[in-house]
Amino acid sequence: MQSLTIRRPDDWHVHLRDGAMLKAVAPFTARQFARAIVMPNLSPPVTSLAAASAYRERIVAAAGPKTGTRFTPLMTCYLTDDANADEIARGHAEGVWVAAKLYPANATTNSAHGVTDIRKLWPTLERMQAIGMPLLVHGEVTDPDIDIFDREAVFIDRVLGGLVRDFPALRIVLEHITTAEAAQFVADAPATVAATITPQHLHLNRNALFAGGLRPHAYCLPVVKREKHRLAVRAAAVSGSPKYFLGTDSAPHAVDAKEASCGCAGIFNAPFALESYAVVFDEEGALDKFEGFASEHGPRFYGLPLNEGEVTLERRTAVVPDRVVDLVPFHSGGTLGWQMSRSLP
Repeated sequence: MQSLTIRRPDDWHVHLRDGAMLKAVAPFTARQFARAIVMPNLSPPVTSLAAASAYRERIVAAAGPKTGTRFTPLMTCYLTDDANADEIARGHAEGVWVAAKLYPANATTNSAHGVTDIRKLWPTLERMQAIGMPLLVHGEVTDPDIDIFDREAVFIDRVLGGLVRDFPALRIVLEHITTAEAAQFVADAPATVAATITPQHLHLNRNALFAGGLRPHAYCLPVVKREKHRLAVRAAAVSGSPKYFLGTDSAPHAVDAKEASCGCAGIFNAPFALESYAVVFDEEGALDKFEGFASEHGPRFYGLPLNEGEVTLERRTAVVPDRVVDLVPFHSGGTLGWQMSRSLP
């Protein structure tokens, strides 16, 4: 196969930041994806309808003019201990919020306002279950006694299993899964539970953090894990199961914020996201499953229509530059065996 044409895909997990960074990075997501679930962990976080609507307008302005294609940001509500179930339901009914995001407090970038005790969300989760509003979960505990490489698995045992049991009709997305335990949990869970998978967790294991020295541009949260976990997540992605779909978790940070004494977590993969995923599916002999993963499973889980346009990837070398708009992209300085050739809105 020398080319692959698929229905225009969506990114079901992306960080677009704000201000100058938003203007720099949004066109890369809009060039490849028709829609994207936008994370609300700005500073301050997006917790109100007014903030979400204003942020959506800024994203559209930043993404549209440079791409020539229609791009729709799908907004999310940042959940806090005192989340207002009535406002969240109203925002969902008015089409402002597609989903709500659960960050355990201090789990990742700008999550200090996150949830300290899942039981405080019970009234909100009951309302979300009743109205069919998905819950998006950063699945890690933040207990300092838990090894950072075990935080996802412990979250599943301590929190997620109970959520699925206590809210059987609540649609839950376990985001950016990184472990064999997460892949298996989602596979065994009811159809109300799904997962997003990033390109970095398909390509990297934890050795990448220390290859020839400390590698800050391989550092993200959740951190990359042992090889057995990478292989398990990879198998889930290419399985064809509708429970797994594309979510880049592209998370740009300025170079000086990454290459610092306390570097920020996040990998900027938006410029070559589709190419990065295509390499994995090609290596696994699963290119026939790629369209489902990238373009079909996500919309069906969210109850949204499939996109009408197409994108084509060609089997030719894509050279990834060292810098893209003064940011270090995923696969920086390397090459990929697929390249996106055209996009039809």
